[in-house]
Amino acid sequence: MIPIAKPYLTAEEAQAAYDTILTGWITQGPKVAEFEEKFARYTGAKYAVAVSNCTTALHLAMIVAGVKAGDEVICPSMSYVATANSIKYVGAKPVFAEVYPKTYNLDVEDTERKITSRTKAILLVHQIGMPADINAFQRLADKYNLKLIEDAACAAGSAYQGGKIGSHSELVCFSLHPRKVISTGDGGFITTNREDYYQRMKLLRQHGMSVNDRVRHESAKVIFEDHIEVGYNYRMTDIQAAVGIKQLEKLDWIVEERRKIAMQYHEAFRYIDFIRLPTEEEGYFSNYQSYSIYLKDTCPISRNELMQKMLDEGVATRRGIMTAHRETAYKTEYADASLPVSEDAADRSIILPLYVPMSSEDVKKVIETFKSHVLVPVF
Repeated sequence: MIPIAKPYLTAEEAQAAYDTILTGWITQGPKVAEFEEKFARYTGAKYAVAVSNCTTALHLAMIVAGVKAGDEVICPSMSYVATANSIKYVGAKPVFAEVYPKTYNLDVEDTERKITSRTKAILLVHQIGMPADINAFQRLADKYNLKLIEDAACAAGSAYQGGKIGSHSELVCFSLHPRKVISTGDGGFITTNREDYYQRMKLLRQHGMSVNDRVRHESAKVIFEDHIEVGYNYRMTDIQAAVGIKQLEKLDWIVEERRKIAMQYHEAFRYIDFIRLPTEEEGYFSNYQSYSIYLKDTCPISRNELMQKMLDEGVATRRGIMTAHRETAYKTEYADASLPVSEDAADRSIILPLYVPMSSEDVKKVIETFKSHVLVPVF
């Protein structure tokens, strides 16, 4: 079976985890601090805060951005449900806007139409690694005095207008889940250029503790901590950070290898007129966290039937990106939502296997299996 994805982890990561375990410091400590410094440097941000996963990163971003109960935050429904959930966590309401059909990223015009007096922020998703138009949304946020938060769960290693994702706005949240380009098993990051956000997020991720464990451990004097506000246990462990440091060293190479595979898919499928391939415009650089193909209504086979036939032949696929407003947790509240572009994109797209290392034989099998079911001979 060719899987849809798998993490690229080697003996180097295993050794790093082993060495960290032997130090006796396995929770948030010196390795986390080192990982944060290196991740900030990689993205070009001033600061990076390591957390337990991207969902907790989004939650902290909502808090420091001042999003509260009764506020509205505009985001795409076409995104993993954690995007909308993070808004709910602070008592605010997700307001779903449409996406562009070619990129699955938030539509700036529809976003503006959804702004009301209760709108506090825009949560911009870089969908499956393809950067959204950050500058356009920053202008929109500035125009209406809104906060802009980036959900960059899939976008480590991607770039926009010459700068790595993570350096453009005040709050950018990343995932280190195994389905992402680099992984620490689970984990996340928030990058920011604001020191006040940085300091408060460090406080919130560790129970609101005024002095963290590492500082107390390294001090030559007795220090008593205070708990300044109600916080959370959103820490990353040093074991994860040790793995992450090794992963970060390989990130650009991994992205390069992923793009090579994506280009092979591009070349193999570009002449099939009833499908639409990922679009990467000038100034946008995708890490190809996933490779999604849209099947037009002239395609001779349905998306679901194609997925089953490919699975029967040993090739795993996934449906297109979900729409949160149609999930059980949201569909009653959003029964009247009108998002035809998002729904069509979700229902007609299929995600193909893409991971590193992926053998040329496996890439060839994916291509041939896909083609064998969509290019039906006409007699």
